[in-house]
Amino acid sequence: MPPHIELGKKGEELAAGWLTSNGYNILHRNWRHGRYEVDIIAARQSVIHIIEVKCRQSTVYGHPEASVSRKKISHLLQAASAWLYRYPGHARVQYDVLAITLRATEEPEYFMIEDVYL
Repeated sequence: MPPHIELGKKGEELAAGWLTSNGYNILHRNWRHGRYEVDIIAARQSVIHIIEVKCRQSTVYGHPEASVSRKKISHLLQAASAWLYRYPGHARVQYDVLAITLRATEEPEYFMIEDVYL
Protein backbone atom coordinates (compact mmCIF):
# COMPACT_ATOMS: atom_id res chain seq x y z
CA MET A 1 0.00 0.00 0.00
CA PRO A 2 1.42 3.45 -0.88
CA PRO A 3 2.68 5.49 2.11
CA HIS A 4 0.14 8.31 1.64
CA ILE A 5 -2.74 5.78 1.77
CA GLU A 6 -1.31 4.23 4.94
CA LEU A 7 -0.93 7.70 6.48
CA GLY A 8 -4.54 8.53 5.60
CA LYS A 9 -5.82 5.31 7.19
CA LYS A 10 -3.73 5.94 10.30
CA GLY A 11 -5.07 9.50 10.47
CA GLU A 12 -8.67 8.30 10.24
CA GLU A 13 -8.05 5.74 13.01
CA LEU A 14 -6.54 8.44 15.23
CA ALA A 15 -9.40 10.79 14.38
CA ALA A 16 -12.04 8.23 15.30
CA GLY A 17 -10.34 7.61 18.64
CA TRP A 18 -9.96 11.32 19.37
CA LEU A 19 -13.58 12.05 18.44
CA THR A 20 -14.87 9.18 20.59
CA SER A 21 -12.81 10.33 23.57
CA ASN A 22 -14.27 13.84 23.10
CA GLY A 23 -17.88 12.72 23.27
CA TYR A 24 -18.71 12.05 19.62
CA ASN A 25 -20.65 8.98 18.58
CA ILE A 26 -19.23 7.68 15.27
CA LEU A 27 -22.12 6.84 12.91
CA HIS A 28 -20.18 6.09 9.72
CA ARG A 29 -16.60 5.98 8.51
CA ASN A 30 -15.64 6.37 4.86
CA TRP A 31 -19.27 6.77 3.79
CA ARG A 32 -19.41 6.80 0.00
CA HIS A 33 -21.87 8.15 -2.54
CA GLY A 34 -20.68 7.53 -6.07
CA ARG A 35 -17.17 8.89 -6.30
CA TYR A 36 -17.55 11.13 -3.24
CA GLU A 37 -16.72 10.21 0.32
CA VAL A 38 -17.17 11.53 3.85
CA ASP A 39 -14.34 10.45 6.14
CA ILE A 40 -16.39 10.45 9.35
CA ILE A 41 -20.02 11.15 10.18
CA ALA A 42 -20.56 11.56 13.90
CA ALA A 43 -23.14 12.85 16.36
CA ARG A 44 -22.68 14.87 19.52
CA GLN A 45 -25.33 16.71 21.52
CA SER A 46 -28.02 16.45 18.80
CA VAL A 47 -25.68 17.78 16.10
CA ILE A 48 -24.57 15.72 13.10
CA HIS A 49 -20.91 16.36 12.24
CA ILE A 50 -19.71 15.74 8.70
CA ILE A 51 -15.94 15.52 9.19
CA GLU A 52 -13.07 15.71 6.73
CA VAL A 53 -9.85 14.29 8.23
CA LYS A 54 -6.45 15.52 7.06
CA CYS A 55 -3.21 14.06 8.38
CA ARG A 56 0.42 15.01 7.73
CA GLN A 57 3.72 13.93 9.20
CA SER A 58 5.16 17.45 9.29
CA THR A 59 4.28 21.02 8.49
CA VAL A 60 7.05 21.48 5.92
CA TYR A 61 4.41 21.84 3.18
CA GLY A 62 1.90 23.57 5.46
CA HIS A 63 -0.58 22.45 8.06
CA PRO A 64 -2.91 19.57 7.16
CA GLU A 65 -6.04 21.74 7.23
CA ALA A 66 -4.56 23.98 4.51
CA SER A 67 -4.91 21.13 2.02
CA VAL A 68 -8.72 21.16 2.18
CA SER A 69 -9.60 22.84 -1.11
CA ARG A 70 -12.86 24.32 -2.37
CA LYS A 71 -13.16 21.28 -4.63
CA LYS A 72 -12.79 18.92 -1.66
CA ILE A 73 -15.43 20.85 0.29
CA SER A 74 -17.72 20.70 -2.74
CA HIS A 75 -17.31 16.91 -2.94
CA LEU A 76 -17.88 16.65 0.81
CA LEU A 77 -21.12 18.64 0.50
CA GLN A 78 -22.34 16.40 -2.34
CA ALA A 79 -21.69 13.21 -0.37
CA ALA A 80 -23.21 14.72 2.77
CA SER A 81 -26.29 15.75 0.83
CA ALA A 82 -26.82 12.14 -0.24
CA TRP A 83 -26.33 10.94 3.34
CA LEU A 84 -28.84 13.48 4.66
CA TYR A 85 -31.34 12.41 2.02
CA ARG A 86 -30.90 8.78 3.03
CA TYR A 87 -31.00 9.53 6.78
CA PRO A 88 -33.40 12.51 7.14
CA GLY A 89 -34.66 14.30 10.22
CA HIS A 90 -31.60 16.01 11.69
CA ALA A 91 -32.21 19.45 13.15
CA ARG A 92 -28.60 20.61 12.95
CA VAL A 93 -25.74 19.56 10.71
CA GLN A 94 -22.29 21.05 10.60
CA TYR A 95 -19.21 20.49 8.51
CA ASP A 96 -15.87 20.17 10.28
CA VAL A 97 -12.22 19.59 9.46
CA LEU A 98 -10.07 17.57 11.84
CA ALA A 99 -6.37 18.12 11.14
CA ILE A 100 -3.80 15.78 12.66
CA THR A 101 -0.06 16.41 12.62
CA LEU A 102 2.17 13.45 13.41
CA ARG A 103 5.73 14.03 14.48
CA ALA A 104 8.15 11.20 15.21
CA THR A 105 9.03 12.20 18.76
CA GLU A 106 5.77 13.83 19.90
CA GLU A 107 2.16 12.94 20.53
CA PRO A 108 -0.21 13.61 17.63
CA GLU A 109 -1.44 17.21 17.43
CA TYR A 110 -5.19 17.61 16.79
CA PHE A 111 -6.78 20.78 15.43
CA MET A 112 -10.54 20.84 14.89
CA ILE A 113 -12.13 23.51 12.73
CA GLU A 114 -15.85 23.43 13.40
CA ASP A 115 -18.68 24.71 11.22
CA VAL A 116 -16.66 25.28 8.03
CA TYR A 117 -18.16 27.52 5.37
CA LEU A 118 -16.89 28.54 1.95
